[in-house]
Order: sequence, then structure tokens, then C-alpha cells
Amino acid sequence: MVDYASIVQKVKQRYGVRVRRWRSSMSGKAWYVVGPGGRVTNWIESPRPKTPISLALFLHEVGHHVIGFGAYRRRCEEEFVVWMWALNEMWRYGVEPDEKVNRRVELSMRYAVGKALRRGIKTLPQSLMPFAPQAA
Repeated sequence: MVDYASIVQKVKQRYGVRVRRWRSSMSGKAWYVVGPGGRVTNWIESPRPKTPISLALFLHEVGHHVIGFGAYRRRCEEEFVVWMWALNEMWRYGVEPDEKVNRRVELSMRYAVGKALRRGIKTLPQSLMPFAPQAA
């Protein structure tokens, strides 16, 4: 059996992330606050990890801090890299991403790529092509 609480503690400590609140929904948010003297506090909100999907969402939000906001010019590319980081962390902690996790990644990436296309992205990175809507 997976000890999700232990994984949460290790990840929070390793990456210096604080949980603002645990969400009851399967959604999340990541942001940071620059305080006095330039001190940065990394915050997230996510569901409390109890299953592979809630762990994936938690790690995804932490991943935004690890990868770095604005590290990628295209938001959809950042989302892809963050999802790949989260999946790799799951494997590292011995948690196999199940079908719900894979489906969530797929839907999230389709949404991000679709949004970029609607907003007029000029070029789509090759790694994101599988998520582009297919022409009828």
C-alpha cells in the first residue's frame, strides 16, 4: 500500500512548497508570493493525495514550481513538461499512473493545445502534435 502522506511530506520539504488548502475538487492551482526582502513563498492548492489521480494533481501543481513559471514561452508546452515531470515523480515514488491519470493528462493537454490554437499560436512544438484536434 502506498503511503501518500509520506510522499507529500517529502515533496513539500524537497521543493519548498506550502499547501494553502486541500481542495475537495479534482483541481489545483500554483502560485508564488514575493514578500519583504524578496523572500519567495511557493503555494499550491490541490486535492489531498489519497489515490493515484489525486497524487498526480498534487505533483502537477508542485511541478509548476519545480519547472519554473515562464520557463517556457508557450503555456501549453509548460503544461506538457509539468505533466511529464509529475508522471516521472509518481514512478520515482513507486506509484504507477493508472488509466484515470493517463486520461486526465490527455484531456488536460488537449485543452491546453486547443486553447493555444484558438488564440492563434503560430507554431506548435512537435511534442504537442498528438494533442492537436484532428481535421475532419
